[in-house]
Amino acid sequence: MNRDETTSVTEIPTRWVGPLRVSGPAVSGEISVPLATYETPLWPSVGRGAKVSRLVEGGIRITPLGERMTRSVLLTAADAGTARQAALAIHARRSELEAVVATTSSHAKLVEIHDEVVGNLLFVRFALETGDASGHNMVTKAADALMSAILSWDLDLAYGSVSGNYCSDKKATAVNGVLGRGRAVAADILIPHEIVASTLRSDARSITDLVVQKNLVGSTIAGALRSANAHYANMLLAFYLATGQDAANIVEGSQGITYAEVREEGLYFSCTLPHLIVGTVGNGKHLGHTVANLERLGCREEREPGANARRLAGLIAATVLCGELSLLAAQTNPGELMAAHVAMERRQARQQAPTHPDQEEQA
Repeated sequence: MNRDETTSVTEIPTRWVGPLRVSGPAVSGEISVPLATYETPLWPSVGRGAKVSRLVEGGIRITPLGERMTRSVLLTAADAGTARQAALAIHARRSELEAVVATTSSHAKLVEIHDEVVGNLLFVRFALETGDASGHNMVTKAADALMSAILSWDLDLAYGSVSGNYCSDKKATAVNGVLGRGRAVAADILIPHEIVASTLRSDARSITDLVVQKNLVGSTIAGALRSANAHYANMLLAFYLATGQDAANIVEGSQGITYAEVREEGLYFSCTLPHLIVGTVGNGKHLGHTVANLERLGCREEREPGANARRLAGLIAATVLCGELSLLAAQTNPGELMAAHVAMERRQARQQAPTHPDQEEQA
Protein backbone atom coordinates (compact mmCIF):
# COMPACT_ATOMS: atom_id res chain seq x y z
CA MET A 1 0.00 0.00 0.00
CA ASN A 2 1.47 3.35 -1.01
CA ARG A 3 1.29 6.57 0.96
CA ASP A 4 -1.79 7.85 -0.90
CA GLU A 5 -3.72 4.65 -0.14
CA THR A 6 -3.10 4.72 3.60
CA THR A 7 -6.28 5.09 5.66
CA SER A 8 -5.95 7.15 8.83
CA VAL A 9 -8.40 7.20 11.72
CA THR A 10 -9.19 10.48 13.48
CA GLU A 11 -11.08 10.31 16.73
CA ILE A 12 -14.01 12.69 17.04
CA PRO A 13 -15.11 13.60 20.58
CA THR A 14 -18.22 11.53 21.27
CA ARG A 15 -20.60 11.54 24.20
CA TRP A 16 -23.83 9.70 24.95
CA VAL A 17 -26.56 12.22 25.75
CA GLY A 18 -29.84 11.61 27.50
CA PRO A 19 -31.76 9.55 27.96
CA LEU A 20 -34.49 10.88 25.70
CA ARG A 21 -38.04 9.72 26.42
CA VAL A 22 -39.75 8.79 23.15
CA SER A 23 -42.96 7.06 22.16
CA GLY A 24 -44.44 5.83 18.91
CA PRO A 25 -44.72 2.82 16.60
CA ALA A 26 -41.07 2.94 15.50
CA VAL A 27 -39.36 3.47 18.86
CA SER A 28 -40.46 3.80 22.46
CA GLY A 29 -38.74 4.11 25.85
CA GLU A 30 -35.93 6.09 27.48
CA ILE A 31 -32.86 5.90 25.26
CA SER A 32 -29.53 7.73 25.26
CA VAL A 33 -28.00 8.78 21.94
CA PRO A 34 -24.38 9.18 20.74
CA LEU A 35 -23.25 12.55 19.37
CA ALA A 36 -19.83 12.92 17.73
CA THR A 37 -18.90 16.58 17.42
CA TYR A 38 -16.21 19.19 17.92
CA GLU A 39 -18.94 21.64 18.95
CA THR A 40 -19.09 20.25 22.47
CA PRO A 41 -21.74 22.72 23.79
CA LEU A 42 -24.12 20.65 21.67
CA TRP A 43 -24.03 17.88 24.31
CA PRO A 44 -25.54 19.84 27.22
CA SER A 45 -27.88 21.68 24.86
CA VAL A 46 -29.40 18.43 23.56
CA GLY A 47 -29.23 17.18 27.15
CA ARG A 48 -31.52 19.98 28.28
CA GLY A 49 -34.07 19.04 25.62
CA ALA A 50 -33.73 15.42 26.72
CA LYS A 51 -34.47 16.43 30.32
CA VAL A 52 -37.65 18.13 29.15
CA SER A 53 -38.70 14.96 27.35
CA ARG A 54 -38.32 12.94 30.55
CA LEU A 55 -40.53 15.37 32.45
CA VAL A 56 -43.41 15.01 29.98
CA GLU A 57 -45.73 12.02 29.90
CA GLY A 58 -45.00 10.09 26.71
CA GLY A 59 -42.02 12.31 26.00
CA ILE A 60 -41.37 13.04 22.35
CA ARG A 61 -43.87 11.38 20.03
CA ILE A 62 -42.31 9.90 16.89
CA THR A 63 -44.45 9.53 13.77
CA PRO A 64 -42.92 7.87 10.67
CA LEU A 65 -44.35 9.54 7.54
CA GLY A 66 -42.77 7.48 4.77
CA GLU A 67 -39.61 5.90 3.42
CA ARG A 68 -38.06 5.49 -0.01
CA MET A 69 -34.74 5.99 -1.74
CA THR A 70 -34.65 7.46 -5.23
CA ARG A 71 -32.52 7.54 -8.33
CA SER A 72 -33.47 9.50 -11.45
CA VAL A 73 -32.14 8.35 -14.80
CA LEU A 74 -31.65 10.61 -17.79
CA LEU A 75 -32.67 9.43 -21.25
CA THR A 76 -32.49 11.42 -24.47
CA ALA A 77 -34.83 11.46 -27.48
CA ALA A 78 -34.97 13.27 -30.83
CA ASP A 79 -37.64 15.68 -29.62
CA ALA A 80 -40.12 16.38 -26.81
CA GLY A 81 -42.93 14.40 -28.47
CA THR A 82 -40.83 11.25 -28.59
CA ALA A 83 -39.76 11.77 -24.97
CA ARG A 84 -43.40 12.17 -23.88
CA GLN A 85 -44.55 9.00 -25.66
CA ALA A 86 -41.65 7.08 -24.13
CA ALA A 87 -42.65 8.30 -20.65
CA LEU A 88 -46.19 7.03 -21.18
CA ALA A 89 -44.83 3.65 -22.30
CA ILE A 90 -42.62 3.42 -19.21
CA HIS A 91 -45.58 3.99 -16.89
CA ALA A 92 -47.71 1.49 -18.82
CA ARG A 93 -45.09 -1.22 -18.37
CA ARG A 94 -44.48 -0.59 -14.69
CA SER A 95 -45.06 -4.22 -13.71
CA GLU A 96 -42.13 -5.23 -15.92
CA LEU A 97 -39.94 -2.67 -14.21
CA GLU A 98 -40.99 -3.92 -10.78
CA ALA A 99 -39.81 -7.38 -11.83
CA VAL A 100 -36.49 -5.94 -13.02
CA VAL A 101 -35.89 -4.24 -9.66
CA ALA A 102 -36.63 -7.48 -7.82
CA THR A 103 -33.76 -9.19 -9.67
CA THR A 104 -31.23 -6.63 -8.39
CA SER A 105 -31.78 -7.08 -4.63
CA SER A 106 -33.99 -9.10 -2.32
CA HIS A 107 -34.60 -5.90 -0.32
CA ALA A 108 -35.41 -3.54 -3.22
CA LYS A 109 -39.01 -2.83 -4.21
CA LEU A 110 -40.15 -0.28 -6.79
CA VAL A 111 -42.89 1.90 -5.27
CA GLU A 112 -43.12 5.01 -7.47
CA ILE A 113 -42.18 6.37 -10.89
CA HIS A 114 -42.20 10.08 -11.73
CA ASP A 115 -41.15 11.65 -15.02
CA GLU A 116 -40.22 15.10 -16.29
CA VAL A 117 -39.79 16.04 -19.95
CA VAL A 118 -37.51 19.01 -20.69
CA GLY A 119 -37.23 19.47 -24.44
CA ASN A 120 -35.85 16.22 -25.79
CA LEU A 121 -34.63 15.15 -22.32
CA LEU A 122 -36.57 12.55 -20.33
CA PHE A 123 -35.92 12.34 -16.59
CA VAL A 124 -37.40 9.32 -14.82
CA ARG A 125 -37.32 9.27 -11.02
CA PHE A 126 -37.58 5.80 -9.52
CA ALA A 127 -38.45 5.44 -5.81
CA LEU A 128 -37.59 2.17 -4.05
CA GLU A 129 -38.04 0.70 -0.63
CA THR A 130 -34.60 -0.48 0.52
CA GLY A 131 -35.10 -2.27 3.84
CA ASP A 132 -32.64 -1.20 6.55
CA ALA A 133 -30.09 0.23 4.09
CA SER A 134 -29.98 3.92 3.24
CA GLY A 135 -30.03 2.54 -0.29
CA HIS A 136 -27.64 4.68 -2.34
CA ASN A 137 -25.95 1.73 -4.04
CA MET A 138 -29.11 -0.35 -4.14
CA VAL A 139 -31.02 2.22 -6.19
CA THR A 140 -28.06 2.86 -8.49
CA LYS A 141 -27.77 -0.86 -9.23
CA ALA A 142 -31.50 -0.99 -9.87
CA ALA A 143 -31.34 2.11 -12.07
CA ASP A 144 -28.67 0.48 -14.26
CA ALA A 145 -30.92 -2.54 -14.78
CA LEU A 146 -34.00 -0.37 -15.37
CA MET A 147 -32.24 1.70 -18.01
CA SER A 148 -31.08 -1.44 -19.82
CA ALA A 149 -34.65 -2.73 -19.88
CA ILE A 150 -36.13 0.56 -21.08
CA LEU A 151 -33.50 0.99 -23.82
CA SER A 152 -34.34 -2.51 -25.05
CA TRP A 153 -37.96 -1.53 -25.71
CA ASP A 154 -37.23 0.42 -28.93
CA LEU A 155 -38.72 3.68 -27.71
CA ASP A 156 -36.23 5.78 -29.71
CA LEU A 157 -34.36 6.69 -26.55
CA ALA A 158 -30.64 6.88 -25.85
CA TYR A 159 -28.61 6.71 -22.64
CA GLY A 160 -27.99 10.04 -20.91
CA SER A 161 -26.90 9.26 -17.35
CA VAL A 162 -27.70 6.79 -14.60
CA SER A 163 -28.24 9.84 -12.34
CA GLY A 164 -29.93 12.94 -13.74
CA ASN A 165 -30.10 15.09 -10.56
CA TYR A 166 -33.90 14.78 -10.33
CA CYS A 167 -33.22 12.27 -7.50
CA SER A 168 -31.97 14.52 -5.79
CA ASP A 169 -28.86 13.36 -3.93
CA LYS A 170 -26.90 15.60 -1.52
CA LYS A 171 -28.40 18.80 -2.87
CA ALA A 172 -30.94 21.17 -1.33
CA THR A 173 -33.98 20.77 -3.59
CA ALA A 174 -37.76 21.02 -3.44
CA VAL A 175 -38.43 17.63 -5.03
CA ASN A 176 -37.24 15.64 -2.03
CA GLY A 177 -39.64 17.45 0.27
CA VAL A 178 -42.54 17.11 -2.15
CA LEU A 179 -42.08 13.49 -3.24
CA GLY A 180 -39.95 12.15 -0.38
CA ARG A 181 -36.47 10.67 -0.22
CA GLY A 182 -35.10 8.63 2.64
CA ARG A 183 -37.04 8.39 5.91
CA ALA A 184 -39.65 11.08 6.59
CA VAL A 185 -40.31 11.57 10.30
CA ALA A 186 -42.21 14.01 12.51
CA ALA A 187 -41.31 14.50 16.17
CA ASP A 188 -43.54 16.51 18.49
CA ILE A 189 -44.08 17.20 22.18
CA LEU A 190 -46.54 19.09 24.39
CA ILE A 191 -44.70 20.73 27.28
CA PRO A 192 -46.62 22.05 30.32
CA HIS A 193 -46.09 25.76 30.97
CA GLU A 194 -44.38 25.17 34.31
CA ILE A 195 -41.74 22.94 32.69
CA VAL A 196 -41.11 25.54 29.98
CA ALA A 197 -40.49 28.08 32.74
CA SER A 198 -38.41 25.94 35.11
CA THR A 199 -36.30 23.90 32.67
CA LEU A 200 -36.12 26.07 29.55
CA ARG A 201 -36.21 29.40 31.44
CA SER A 202 -38.66 30.77 28.89
CA ASP A 203 -42.37 30.74 28.11
CA ALA A 204 -44.56 29.27 25.38
CA ARG A 205 -45.42 32.63 23.79
CA SER A 206 -41.78 33.75 23.48
CA ILE A 207 -40.67 30.45 21.93
CA THR A 208 -43.62 30.35 19.53
CA ASP A 209 -43.04 33.93 18.44
CA LEU A 210 -39.37 33.18 17.81
CA VAL A 211 -40.26 30.12 15.73
CA VAL A 212 -42.40 32.36 13.52
CA GLN A 213 -40.12 35.38 13.39
CA LYS A 214 -36.74 33.62 13.11
CA ASN A 215 -37.39 30.20 11.61
CA LEU A 216 -40.32 30.98 9.32
CA VAL A 217 -39.92 34.66 8.36
CA GLY A 218 -36.15 34.85 8.69
CA SER A 219 -35.64 31.69 6.64
CA THR A 220 -38.07 32.96 3.99
CA ILE A 221 -36.27 36.27 3.44
CA ALA A 222 -32.98 34.36 3.34
CA GLY A 223 -34.37 32.28 0.47
CA ALA A 224 -34.44 28.95 2.32
CA LEU A 225 -35.73 26.03 0.27
CA ARG A 226 -38.48 24.05 2.04
CA SER A 227 -36.62 24.69 5.27
CA ALA A 228 -37.46 26.63 8.42
CA ASN A 229 -35.32 25.63 11.36
CA ALA A 230 -32.56 26.94 13.60
CA HIS A 231 -29.87 24.26 13.42
CA TYR A 232 -30.98 20.77 12.42
CA ALA A 233 -27.61 20.21 10.75
CA ASN A 234 -25.76 20.31 14.08
CA MET A 235 -27.61 17.36 15.57
CA LEU A 236 -27.73 15.47 12.29
CA LEU A 237 -23.99 15.61 11.64
CA ALA A 238 -23.17 14.55 15.20
CA PHE A 239 -25.57 11.61 15.02
CA TYR A 240 -24.49 10.65 11.48
CA LEU A 241 -20.80 10.53 12.40
CA ALA A 242 -21.49 8.43 15.49
CA THR A 243 -23.53 5.83 13.59
CA GLY A 244 -21.65 5.51 10.28
CA GLN A 245 -23.99 7.50 8.05
CA ASP A 246 -22.88 9.34 4.91
CA ALA A 247 -22.30 12.78 6.43
CA ALA A 248 -22.83 14.60 3.11
CA ASN A 249 -26.51 13.69 3.36
CA ILE A 250 -27.05 16.42 5.94
CA VAL A 251 -27.37 18.74 2.92
CA GLU A 252 -30.89 17.49 2.24
CA GLY A 253 -31.46 16.03 5.70
CA SER A 254 -31.23 19.42 7.38
CA GLN A 255 -34.13 20.72 5.28
CA GLY A 256 -37.06 20.59 7.67
CA ILE A 257 -39.64 22.69 9.44
CA THR A 258 -39.96 23.60 13.11
CA TYR A 259 -43.49 24.51 14.21
CA ALA A 260 -44.89 25.64 17.56
CA GLU A 261 -48.18 26.67 19.13
CA VAL A 262 -49.27 28.14 22.46
CA ARG A 263 -51.94 25.89 23.91
CA GLU A 264 -53.88 25.96 27.16
CA GLU A 265 -51.92 22.92 28.34
CA GLY A 266 -48.53 24.35 27.39
CA LEU A 267 -46.12 24.64 24.45
CA TYR A 268 -46.71 22.42 21.44
CA PHE A 269 -43.40 22.01 19.60
CA SER A 270 -42.59 19.91 16.54
CA CYS A 271 -39.79 19.15 14.10
CA THR A 272 -40.63 17.56 10.76
CA LEU A 273 -37.77 16.04 8.77
CA PRO A 274 -38.91 14.94 5.29
CA HIS A 275 -35.77 13.22 4.06
CA LEU A 276 -33.39 11.57 6.50
CA ILE A 277 -30.95 9.47 4.47
CA VAL A 278 -29.99 6.90 7.09
CA GLY A 279 -29.60 3.15 7.47
CA THR A 280 -28.40 0.51 9.91
CA VAL A 281 -26.54 -1.69 7.41
CA GLY A 282 -24.10 -0.94 4.60
CA ASN A 283 -21.01 1.21 4.19
CA GLY A 284 -19.82 2.84 7.42
CA LYS A 285 -21.95 0.63 9.64
CA HIS A 286 -19.36 -2.16 9.77
CA LEU A 287 -16.76 -0.21 11.77
CA GLY A 288 -16.20 -1.18 15.39
CA HIS A 289 -17.46 2.01 17.00
CA THR A 290 -20.48 2.38 14.72
CA VAL A 291 -21.49 -1.24 15.25
CA ALA A 292 -21.25 -0.76 19.02
CA ASN A 293 -23.28 2.46 18.88
CA LEU A 294 -26.01 0.98 16.68
CA GLU A 295 -26.24 -2.07 18.92
CA ARG A 296 -26.54 0.09 22.04
CA LEU A 297 -29.30 2.08 20.31
CA GLY A 298 -31.16 -1.17 19.67
CA CYS A 299 -30.87 -0.72 15.92
CA ARG A 300 -29.25 -4.05 15.07
CA GLU A 301 -32.00 -6.32 16.38
CA GLU A 302 -33.84 -9.10 14.52
CA ARG A 303 -36.83 -7.20 13.14
CA GLU A 304 -38.81 -6.98 9.92
CA PRO A 305 -36.88 -5.28 7.08
CA GLY A 306 -36.78 -1.53 7.57
CA ALA A 307 -37.76 -1.55 11.26
CA ASN A 308 -34.23 -0.94 12.56
CA ALA A 309 -33.75 2.00 10.18
CA ARG A 310 -37.13 3.45 11.18
CA ARG A 311 -36.08 3.21 14.83
CA LEU A 312 -32.83 5.01 14.04
CA ALA A 313 -34.62 7.74 12.07
CA GLY A 314 -37.04 8.23 14.95
CA LEU A 315 -34.22 8.65 17.46
CA ILE A 316 -32.50 11.12 15.15
CA ALA A 317 -35.68 13.18 14.81
CA ALA A 318 -36.12 13.20 18.60
CA THR A 319 -32.51 14.34 19.04
CA VAL A 320 -33.05 17.13 16.53
CA LEU A 321 -36.11 18.28 18.48
CA CYS A 322 -34.14 18.33 21.75
CA GLY A 323 -31.37 20.48 20.30
CA GLU A 324 -33.76 22.76 18.41
CA LEU A 325 -35.96 23.35 21.45
CA SER A 326 -33.02 24.11 23.73
CA LEU A 327 -31.38 26.57 21.32
CA LEU A 328 -34.58 28.48 20.58
CA ALA A 329 -35.40 28.73 24.28
CA ALA A 330 -31.92 30.14 24.93
CA GLN A 331 -32.36 32.71 22.16
CA THR A 332 -35.48 34.11 23.81
CA ASN A 333 -33.23 35.48 26.55
CA PRO A 334 -30.71 38.23 25.65
CA GLY A 335 -27.11 37.11 26.09
CA GLU A 336 -27.90 33.54 27.22
CA LEU A 337 -26.63 31.79 24.08
CA MET A 338 -23.19 33.41 24.09
CA ALA A 339 -22.78 33.11 27.85
CA ALA A 340 -23.59 29.41 27.69
CA HIS A 341 -21.09 28.80 24.87
CA VAL A 342 -18.31 30.63 26.70
CA ALA A 343 -18.94 28.79 29.97
CA MET A 344 -19.14 25.37 28.32
CA GLU A 345 -16.10 25.84 26.09
CA ARG A 346 -13.99 27.04 29.03
CA ARG A 347 -15.05 23.99 30.99
CA GLN A 348 -14.12 21.72 28.09
CA ALA A 349 -10.75 23.42 27.76
CA ARG A 350 -9.98 22.42 31.35
CA GLN A 351 -10.66 18.77 30.73
CA GLN A 352 -10.17 16.34 27.91
CA ALA A 353 -13.36 15.86 25.89
CA PRO A 354 -14.76 12.39 26.61
CA THR A 355 -14.57 9.83 23.81
CA HIS A 356 -15.24 6.58 25.65
CA PRO A 357 -18.60 5.12 24.54
CA ASP A 358 -19.77 4.64 28.12
CA GLN A 359 -19.37 8.29 29.06
CA GLU A 360 -22.69 10.06 29.09
CA GLU A 361 -24.04 13.60 29.29
CA GLN A 362 -27.25 13.85 31.27
CA ALA A 363 -28.97 17.08 32.15
